[in-house]
Amino acid sequence: MAQRQISLTKPVYQRIYLVTRQIPVGRVATYGQIAAIVGNCTARMVGYAMAAVDSNEDVPWQRVINAAGKISPRSDSASTERQRQLLQQEGVLFNTEGRTNLRCYGWQGPGVTWLLEHGFDPAPQWRE
Repeated sequence: MAQRQISLTKPVYQRIYLVTRQIPVGRVATYGQIAAIVGNCTARMVGYAMAAVDSNEDVPWQRVINAAGKISPRSDSASTERQRQLLQQEGVLFNTEGRTNLRCYGWQGPGVTWLLEHGFDPAPQWRE
């Protein structure tokens, strides 16, 4: 129980980044998925957190995409293209409509043990 209290007292961006760092190379997660894991968070907040990642940080921001399996457009089209390039370098494929297959490349989320060790409350789909 003490671990859960520690996790919930961490600022939301830190919790978002902690979860995002678990997404393996060649996999993607959705903004909503990260929000659900973090708790007390929205997909929009995850988007803001990804936009705020400093280039010197070890947060794989490129691995977070929208629920349609697409890269969400940004005002700076170069950043959108950079995200696509990074994902393609990791082996993530996109169809002609710019969509990736979430069944193939989607991350299932951290294991229940990791969630508990880091003070997260596992949603029913992550419980053993």
